[in-house]
Amino acid sequence: MSFSDSDNSSHGGEYKTLRHVSRDRLLYEMLQTPKSGDSRSSWKVLIMDKVTLKVMSNSCKMSDITDQGVSLVEDLYRRRQPLTSMDAIYFIQPSKENVVLFLSDMSGREPLYRKAYVYFSAPISKDLIARIKRDTSVLPRIGALREMNLEYVTIDNQGFITDHERALEELFGDDAENSRKSDACLNVMATRIATVFASLKEFPFVRYRAVNLDGDTMTTVRDLVPTKLAAAVWNCITTYKSSVPNFPQTETCELLIVDRSVDQIAPIIHEWTYDAMCHDLLNLDGNKYVYEVPRKSGGPPEKKEVLLEDHDPIWLELRHTHIAEASERLHDKMTNFVSKNKAAQLQQRNGGELSTHDLQKMVQALPQYSEQMEKLSIHVEIAGKLNKIIRDMDLRELGQLEQDLVFGDAGTKEVMNFLRTKQDVMNENKLRLMMIYASIFPENFEDDKASQLMQLAKLPHADTKAVKNMKLIAGSDAGKISKGAFSLKFDSAKSKHKLRKDRSGEEKTWALFRFYPMIEELIEKLSKGELPKDEYQCMNNPGPSSNGNQGNSGAPHGPHSMRSRRTATWAKSGSSDDGYSSDSVSRNGKKMGQRIFVFIIGGATRSELRVCHKLTAKLGREVVLGTTSIDDPPQYITKLKLLSEKELLN
Repeated sequence: MSFSDSDNSSHGGEYKTLRHVSRDRLLYEMLQTPKSGDSRSSWKVLIMDKVTLKVMSNSCKMSDITDQGVSLVEDLYRRRQPLTSMDAIYFIQPSKENVVLFLSDMSGREPLYRKAYVYFSAPISKDLIARIKRDTSVLPRIGALREMNLEYVTIDNQGFITDHERALEELFGDDAENSRKSDACLNVMATRIATVFASLKEFPFVRYRAVNLDGDTMTTVRDLVPTKLAAAVWNCITTYKSSVPNFPQTETCELLIVDRSVDQIAPIIHEWTYDAMCHDLLNLDGNKYVYEVPRKSGGPPEKKEVLLEDHDPIWLELRHTHIAEASERLHDKMTNFVSKNKAAQLQQRNGGELSTHDLQKMVQALPQYSEQMEKLSIHVEIAGKLNKIIRDMDLRELGQLEQDLVFGDAGTKEVMNFLRTKQDVMNENKLRLMMIYASIFPENFEDDKASQLMQLAKLPHADTKAVKNMKLIAGSDAGKISKGAFSLKFDSAKSKHKLRKDRSGEEKTWALFRFYPMIEELIEKLSKGELPKDEYQCMNNPGPSSNGNQGNSGAPHGPHSMRSRRTATWAKSGSSDDGYSSDSVSRNGKKMGQRIFVFIIGGATRSELRVCHKLTAKLGREVVLGTTSIDDPPQYITKLKLLSEKELLN
């Protein structure tokens, strides 16, 4: 029986992304481990709990799992039939309940399985190990007992979540003062974050957004959330230094921990990329898009579904591009296909230039219509739907006002005029506009002003909660050191209300591509070693030379536009798959710097994930986004309303 983490997650040191490392560890360290002496590839049963099932399904396909000899996947908490001739692999959380169920399966005269290989997703307590060892009937039936230290959910090659959908409510809501509940949430979160570093064999500088403890205003529990999480992550990682084989003993990367107050506009503003628009405007089920295909035999159309994920090369190419550019590229792809196809050219002779929709129908009718072209046709349909919604909802004018507010080119007059003249705007869009307005002009929401503004917008009373609850996220007036861009409340005496400055050198090919999340500035400052040390403190207490620039000494520090090109390098197909590990060589031979990890408590946005891909190309350092959940605007607003069950006082 062994009790250890793997010796090598990189398989010879070649570079792999976070998702690739996670997949390989699950497949080759865990599922491939059991070997049967009398069979070349004996079939196995895989048993998981709710959390580990999500971890597995976001890293591996079912075909990957069956290729490793797994014939059956079971739920630990369901009644299962005995399969005494088969081995079982348990991938479970190290909880008391899970250990009890495992022992129940394998104890006594008739265990459910021949042998058990047990892998815990996080460190297990000594008490539970002792409990397993005390059961003498189970002990000989255990083929492996290990800590996998893999309890995060990959959402992208450069993104992961800890799957805390209720983090906002538990850490910033009415019940946030309940320290036992919030501490339990933070401890699980910290454990899951730490397993990312265990998997990648990275030892980070743990930086966090600090609070001003010298101010006159009392610091609230909410203000201390990043500090508490940073301390808990640090405790986990320092334990790994002695418990995980080959874990680095000196710092190899950067981790910055912030909460949602760092940018309250990014979760609600309309983001104009293909990815964000799909999730904001279409009724997707996660990443699943349902579409209809006409039946050749007639009758009602057949419903099909497609996953908008990394395995789709068209999605990978277009997801971070502006919706207008995505539409142009799709039209060009269709036109290119038709120009190279004789059958399509014959159909085109009778007419002039064809629209994208015409091209789509033509391609579908061709005999050699392939799976690749079917995917292209699906994206043409999606882009067409998005453009129709944008026109029908008149989103361009609203989007322009949102961005003008953020950059100080519009104010109260423009908002009031919009609300008076645009009576048919959806309530959700009016609410999002009011929330942006409240972030920039908080003084206009004091006393009775808030209710008057909401009446002018003709919004229901329940929507007032979302605006008022932004104060819970912002915390106390002096709780956050940094003002202006990072707090709902800031100096209202400023001559010009503005949350963001235009990025110098960032030419905009497309309209409404001006907005950027605040983490973009934070990551660039972190990469240059320019984060203010009093605002962003470090658990490692590093010296002045430890700013993470070792691998980026030759990179220019001046601003450089990734949007100025029609086809940004970070948005090209496959660019997110070009990998490197910290201080290693990428596939194109370029020396890369140390990884940067940013963790946002309370949910992150697709625009923030996009920025991480963009800055990876710009800085020459892989930027990985971690968060409690990925939220689209409707989800975020719902969570914000749930922060308070009772009405907040102004």
